[in-house]
Order: sequence, then C-alpha cells, then structure tokens
Amino acid sequence: MKIKEMPSDSRPREKFLKHGPEFLSEAELFAILLRTGTINENVVDMSNRLINEYGLDKLFECSLKELQKINGIGPSKAMQILAMAELGKRYEQSKKPVKKITCAEDVFNYFHERLKDKKQEEFWILMLNTQNNIVGEELISKGILDASIIHPREVFRPAIKNSCSKIILVHNHPSGDASPSGEDLEITKRLIEAGEGLGVRVVDSVIVGDNSWSYTENRKLI
Repeated sequence: MKIKEMPSDSRPREKFLKHGPEFLSEAELFAILLRTGTINENVVDMSNRLINEYGLDKLFECSLKELQKINGIGPSKAMQILAMAELGKRYEQSKKPVKKITCAEDVFNYFHERLKDKKQEEFWILMLNTQNNIVGEELISKGILDASIIHPREVFRPAIKNSCSKIILVHNHPSGDASPSGEDLEITKRLIEAGEGLGVRVVDSVIVGDNSWSYTENRKLI
C-alpha cells in the first residue's frame, strides 16, 4: 500500500502534525527522515523492515558502502542515515561540552561519541592555545596507523596555520582496547621530536577505546 492510500491518521507526517513526534514509533520517525520508499515498498514498511532486521544502532554503525548493499538503500538514503547518526553523536557531545583541556579524560570526553563506533582507526590532532583552550581540530588520516603514513608535515600544518602552541594527538582503537601498541609509541615519539623542531609541543597522545582511554605520552599542559 502506498502512503497516499493509507488512512490519513496513519500517515507519519499527518500523525506528527496532529499529535507531535512523541506519538510516532521509531519506524514512523525514520520514515519521515527517509521520505520515500521504493516501487514495491512504501517508506513506512521499509523503515519497519530495516529496524527489525538491523536495529537503528547497527544501521548507524554501517559505512556508506555497507548501507548501499541493503535492499532499497541507495546513495541518497545511505547518506541520510549516516547524517542522522552523525547529528546524534554531535548532540550527545554538545550536552557535555569541553572547551578547556586539563587532562586525558577531557580529551576522551571530547572525542568518545564520534569515535566509539568507528570500524577503522582515525588519527586526529586537537589544537590548543597557551591557556589550553581548544582552538581547532583536524582529521589527519583514516585507516591503519602507520608511522610511514603519518607525516609530520600533515600533522603540524594546521597547528602552525592556527598559531597553536600545543597539540594533542588522538586516535581510536576499533577493537575497543585502548592499550597502546608499539606503532602508537613510535608515532608519538616521532611527532614529539618533530614538534620540538617546529616550536609546537605535543603535550599528550590519547587513545580512545569503547569506554576507556589510555595515553602514550602525558606531558604537563604548561
């Protein structure tokens, strides 16, 4: 049955307008965001199928390519789903804002929501001013961390551009285990040495796990 053929009080948009979002099921809310179904399946039925088969949590953890392998999901719908997931992460992060870094736990709180479900490693830098306030962040690389790939030029270019005196290195472990590897230690040591030559201090290197963190370097934030 097409959406237009459904009783008006059963259509997600009409229910939303009449009663508000709290009266809609997850599938109906999902349908409003996806907007359209396929020739053989209306958007409500599609939303019910997707949630029943995968669950919102699993859908939001998929990559763009993985989503497009699901029946009925093309590039546009895959991007819509990932946009919902990203907004959710940013909302959670906005509820516990961190503007000043005082310790590794602050860094963990700042990055945890966005990195906790990533299926590949992401290497970021967090840029600080002399008062340890955050002045910027930059994604340096995605994929397996390799000392030969993490080039100091790419790491320190945004820091120099933003006139930062300090940076913190941040990356996640998709396994959930935040323990540093030998490669983590090597990368940190190499970048600390490079930063000293450029006048930009690497004050910490934080690894984000599922619900824990560790660091390969913990220098004083002064």
